[in-house]
Amino acid sequence: MTPSEEQVDVAIIGAGPAGLMAAEDLIAAGITPVIYDAMPTPARKFLMAGKSGLNLSHSEPIQAFLKRYGAGEDRLGDAIRGFNSWAIRDWAKGLDTETFVGSSGRIFPTAFKASPLLRAWLTRLKDGHAVLKTLHRWIGWAEDGRLRMQTPEGEVLVRANTVILALGGVSWPRLGSDGSWVPYLKDRGVHVTPFRPANCGFNVNWSDHFRDRFEGEPVKNTILSFECQTTKGDFVVSRHGVEGSAVYALSTAIRDTIEEVGPVALTVDLTPDRTVEQLKSALLKPRGKKSMATHIKKATGLTGVKAGLLRECLSADEFADPEKLAASIKALPLVLQSTRPIEEAISVAGGVAFEELDDHLMLRALPGVFCAGEMVDWEAPTGGYLLTACFAQGKQAAAGVMNWLNTHST
Repeated sequence: MTPSEEQVDVAIIGAGPAGLMAAEDLIAAGITPVIYDAMPTPARKFLMAGKSGLNLSHSEPIQAFLKRYGAGEDRLGDAIRGFNSWAIRDWAKGLDTETFVGSSGRIFPTAFKASPLLRAWLTRLKDGHAVLKTLHRWIGWAEDGRLRMQTPEGEVLVRANTVILALGGVSWPRLGSDGSWVPYLKDRGVHVTPFRPANCGFNVNWSDHFRDRFEGEPVKNTILSFECQTTKGDFVVSRHGVEGSAVYALSTAIRDTIEEVGPVALTVDLTPDRTVEQLKSALLKPRGKKSMATHIKKATGLTGVKAGLLRECLSADEFADPEKLAASIKALPLVLQSTRPIEEAISVAGGVAFEELDDHLMLRALPGVFCAGEMVDWEAPTGGYLLTACFAQGKQAAAGVMNWLNTHST
């Protein structure tokens, strides 16, 4: 069967935040984009993230904000300054979505959902005559440069004047970001840095007893430390190890060190509001006929999963020695063996190397083809930084497309 053919001005491949933001800016410039997505509905990862509140951005000062991107700060800086957290709030308001700044500085929709915002966004794109084609999976280029799209009705060839690739990374592949695009770019000479998990959980060799007793339990009000980094918050005991926001905040440094030297120790302060001297004094008091568990509870306030972690991580001698026990409560060593599989990670590091892109996010090896979002090699912590960079790069790619069309029009 001969593939059908389409001619478009701008093809956007990937209907996530970066692709949709690029489409919006192109429409505002009078350009009608066609958006292709492999999934039955757009922005599935965006919707999944919105189930826990949709953290759109963060309100901290821009200098501190940009530091969150580590090695990617310089390459992301201009784009994020051009579409910062306050601009995102204005954009959301234009979609009838009010936002607020939480106690942590994070910015959320007042509805705490992604779906109303996405519906309004898609409606505005449709009103601007953007075309969305779902169940269109990009499978590379034909010999003559046309885009190959796999659809339920067969292959479609798309001749596009310009292309924006916004295909995501490889975390949560069931939602569409599966990395299937990597070979197509490598075949064209584009260097793609191997993907690694970011904002991820870690494996711990729990005993069967601890795992069966505490799997799924949150460990609240802790301070976690690794090397020179410290974060205060909660984490969760999973069947295979630990996960959750406090762990994610340190995950880049932990991941990199594990890759270099193997298993590492994460230090957990189980009682941030009490000093080691206070704990030692309380634990040294005679316990009389009380059991050790009761004595620890009365002396330190630790019960449940926190008390379980002490028994899990300490030797019998350490547990029985009040001074060592007090010190361990303030600095419990939790050995992390390895990262959890990349498919479980909130986000990824790796992707198209920045060196492959010009200042407009156009691939140097493929003039007229731009990349944006998580498929580019940058990483960021949770807290609104991921979405902000995706939005900003979508706008940056759209500006690059407009510049390209203006300078290459016939």
